[in-house]
Amino acid sequence: MAGYGSNFWKRTPFLKILLPFIAGIVLQWQFQFDQKLWWIIIGVCLLSIFIFLFLPFFNRYRLGILNGIFISLAFLATGALLAWQKDLRNNEQWLGNYYQPGNVLIATLDEPPVEKTKSYKANASVHYIANEKQKIPVTGKIILYLKKDSSVSQLSYGSTILFKRPLQEIKNSGNPGGFDYKRYCLFKEITHQVYLKSEEFEVLPGKQEKWLTKFLIDTRKEVLTILRENIPGKRETALAEALLIGYKDDLDQALVQSYTNTGVVHIIAISGLHLGLIYWLLTMIFRPLKKKKKIRWLNPLLIITRLWLFALLAGAQPSVLRSALMFTAIVLGESFDRKTSVFNTMAVSAFILLCINPYMLWDVGFQLSYAAVSSIIIFMRPVYNWFYFKNKIVDFFWKLNAVTIAAQVLTVPLSIYHFHQFPTLFILTNFVAVPLASCVLIGEVFLCVISFIPALAAITGKALGSMIWLMNSYIEKIELISFSLWDRLQINIVQTLLLLLFAAGIAYWLMEKARQGLRWGIFFLFLFIVLRSYSFITTNNQKKIIVYNVPQKRAIDFVNGKSYFFAGDTDLLANDFARNFHLKPSRILFRTTSTDSISSLTRSENYFQYYGKHILLIDSTIRYRTPEIKPQVDLLIISKNPRLYMNQLSQSMNIKQVVFDGSVPSWKTTYWKKDCDSLKIPWHDVTTQGAFVMNL
Repeated sequence: MAGYGSNFWKRTPFLKILLPFIAGIVLQWQFQFDQKLWWIIIGVCLLSIFIFLFLPFFNRYRLGILNGIFISLAFLATGALLAWQKDLRNNEQWLGNYYQPGNVLIATLDEPPVEKTKSYKANASVHYIANEKQKIPVTGKIILYLKKDSSVSQLSYGSTILFKRPLQEIKNSGNPGGFDYKRYCLFKEITHQVYLKSEEFEVLPGKQEKWLTKFLIDTRKEVLTILRENIPGKRETALAEALLIGYKDDLDQALVQSYTNTGVVHIIAISGLHLGLIYWLLTMIFRPLKKKKKIRWLNPLLIITRLWLFALLAGAQPSVLRSALMFTAIVLGESFDRKTSVFNTMAVSAFILLCINPYMLWDVGFQLSYAAVSSIIIFMRPVYNWFYFKNKIVDFFWKLNAVTIAAQVLTVPLSIYHFHQFPTLFILTNFVAVPLASCVLIGEVFLCVISFIPALAAITGKALGSMIWLMNSYIEKIELISFSLWDRLQINIVQTLLLLLFAAGIAYWLMEKARQGLRWGIFFLFLFIVLRSYSFITTNNQKKIIVYNVPQKRAIDFVNGKSYFFAGDTDLLANDFARNFHLKPSRILFRTTSTDSISSLTRSENYFQYYGKHILLIDSTIRYRTPEIKPQVDLLIISKNPRLYMNQLSQSMNIKQVVFDGSVPSWKTTYWKKDCDSLKIPWHDVTTQGAFVMNL
């Protein structure tokens, strides 16, 4: 690590550019500034830099820091400007600016329809919106859900359809701690969705296909056919598809969860591991070309083109693109006999990717990919030096484990922030799974090469199926160990950054041999502990009522400290998917666990009293009475499909707040909302506004 000493910043000039560039992207997304501001900043900075070039040498030296600030500001503004331009909502031709219910839409499928549980799904690009007067060219993408019937067979990549069914804007559930699906889709330029039956769309003649996309889709189909015909076992075939080309539609979700819980889900996600193996294979295959001077130039050309072909076949995920760019830089560097800083190469690849799509910055795979590589580069040698083994075989296996441990240093804070768990036995699982997955990947490439020889392909497929079965079985057995997973961890973005800064300080200490890095690292760790302690104190004192947005279900949590009492539909407790998707994120966010009873909560049928608040739940038709003194209801929760009239209800009680939960029919809430508005009673509809949270 000494090689990175005091010359670190000189050896990584692109890193100094990348950091303000990233800051600009984040600022633009968080605050949504107008692009004019960034153009002005860029203009001022460029003018200042230009003037600086004509200053006397002494003044340039004295004002060097100021010039550096202007350069950083220029790249900050550039990052922000690219983020503004990439935001589809800023495009004048965005379909959201023109679409009205009742319009006719013309869209082209960007991929073949994929079968789901209740429908077929495909992404599509909208080209035109037509009304009675005109046909407007627009841009934007939507998600098509197609009813399972024979009409789907006539649709494929490039098919153009015409339909009139109203689009639905993609929205989040709005439950605390829930996944931001709307932002996820927006970053992919998808803003709407629609469900179509066979009679609700018309397939137009001709197809709009891009030759490269069609080539990749056809090639992926051929590869999938080879794997499905030769590898026995449904789960084994599905994992082979994910390993080789990143096709995950056939994966068993329980198996994916097992890989996630044991810390080896990176095997399923195409990453640097896969590209590294492909790179190694290509260098072995094309090595003879290096010996002939006339055709030596073919060696890097063939390696780079095949690396990128694999990256495209794997779905061009951020981790794959990053690895492809990294290995491309390595190949070019070797071709010109030049050695460059790995950190600088990584910064270049990240800069290029973020120029293409600034919103890759929020991609979890992008974050973990760069964190893992950086962590291995910095910490692998110090970890490896913990033990010394004379035996070369033992030393080899220790080196593999040292790489695994080193990769965790920077990825663990990000993993906890995103996934709220830490696999405690990740060394055991990686020790077996990584070598096996590597062998399987190489075997799959070999299978595709010899697929035209049926007998040899069948033998190879059976061998691969056995190895995958062994790997799956091992992972699932490790998962059964009671302490294999530390679950329900919760850290916020500030705590995550403090942990990363702590690791950065330690890294600076290791690379620079400077105690200053160690001191800063300990300082950031101290801040993390302080904030963490404060968050636990806040958790112990929290008191909340949460009405969740769960489609067609009632779900209410009464929270007191680290405990919650659930008052909702009992079938939700048996539905793992609905519970984990809608309820679990909130309970992790607030660090709560279930309890059969909770202090200060009293219940009499559908009436609750909690810390002085009176809560009434109405889920069936009730009789109205006009008492002499109207009781106060601080929170009225309407559920299911009761027959009631707000006017009569308000005469029976003094209502402070009305909440409509996810089980209420939307057509009924429309009438009740109007009544609430006329009676000046505040209302909250969880289906359109997200979960209702009352802090007590």
